[in-house]
This record gives sequence, structure tokens and C-alpha cells, in this order.
Amino acid sequence: MMVQDWAISLSDKRVGNIASENQVLIEVSDFLQKPEIAIAGAALQKFAKITPQYPGIRAPLDSQVIANWLADLAPMLDQHFGASPQGWEMQAWYSLVTTPARDLIPMQRFPHVDGTDPRQLAMMLYLHSTEHGGTGFYRHKSTGFTELIDTTFPRYRTALQQDVARTGLPPAAYVTDGEPLFERIHATSGAYNQAVFYRGNLLHSGLIDDTAALSPDPSRGRLTINAFFRPKA
Repeated sequence: MMVQDWAISLSDKRVGNIASENQVLIEVSDFLQKPEIAIAGAALQKFAKITPQYPGIRAPLDSQVIANWLADLAPMLDQHFGASPQGWEMQAWYSLVTTPARDLIPMQRFPHVDGTDPRQLAMMLYLHSTEHGGTGFYRHKSTGFTELIDTTFPRYRTALQQDVARTGLPPAAYVTDGEPLFERIHATSGAYNQAVFYRGNLLHSGLIDDTAALSPDPSRGRLTINAFFRPKA
């Protein structure tokens, strides 16, 4: 593998906010200079189900690619999400959504957070040309929360349990507009070779079309590269 073929560009960057000034959303078009290289690389990976939360399969991204990307991305993260004096740590995977809607477990039918630490950041890089969408961001109606932190999570969990007791579990389907318990407040386009960056404690969900195919083939499925960033201690 030639890591120079994985070079990125931040020249087409748009910075906005979701719900509050603290909730930064960065969208970068044409992120990879050669996206076809990443897709070809995905075809060589051994994908597997890693966690029960993710409705599909994943494979780790090459460590040298991660190191090169992080060197290029760190200044942008410092500028827009707050400086990390000791630098950043990054983990990243190829990801393919493969679970049919009928097989979704209850936790996969709701918006989610990646954690309650607002210092943890997330990246989604869309590498597919399917009918599936990007990423939706949500407000929980009964609490008004759009993000969760350690002190608000217990209230959210109790309120959501009460919601479900009143309305029942959502049907076995992917999250779209979030109704009736959530309101979608923003959606990324999920355009080919678009990367988006946001705080992982925002309520969010992938926008998956329940009627479209979910192929495990990286050249045909909803292929993304997912990454998490944390400040070094």
C-alpha cells in the first residue's frame, strides 16, 4: 500500500453548528484525493461484526493511514473543537451497514450517542453511491436534549423508558425523521467522498433506506470510514 494514495484535502470545508454554538459540524467535500483507492482497499479486508450497537460489519483502517490523516486533521480539530495541548488519538474502521431492518434490535431503532464525553469527536466519510443517506441529528422531544453528558444521561434514560412504556418500541426500522419520540434537526447529504466531523455526544443516526439493498460488498454497499478522536491525556 502506498500511503500517498490516501492523501486528503480540506480545501472544500464548510463549518456550521447544530442546535448550539458548541455543537460544531464540519462538512468536507472531495475529502480523499483518490477515493477509489480506499474502496479498493476495503475489498481486501476481512470484515466482521465488532459491537452489538453497530448494525453491520467493520474492518480496521491501516495504522499508517490513520497516522497520516491525524497529522493533517489535528490543526482543524484544534481550531474548531478546542485545542488538545497533548495532541489527539484516533481510531478508524471501514464500516458496512448490512443488517436488514426486520432484524434490528431495540437499541438500533433509536438515535444514539457515541459516548457522553463532549471531547470525543467523530468522523464519517461516505464512500458509497447507494440510495442510502448520510447522518441525521436529533432532539429528544420529552427532554429537549440534542446532546448527552454524564449529568444529563440518567434523566434522558428515564424519560426514554417512560416514552417507550407509553408508546411502545419503535417498529423494526432504521431511524429516519425520528418520530414520534425524536425530531430530526439536521441531516448531512452523505454525498460520495464527503467527510463530516462532529462531537460524538450528539444524538445521531445513519440514514438508511429500509427499502434499499444492504450489500456486504464494499463496492456495492453503504461503505463508510468511521473514526473517533480523543484528546491525549
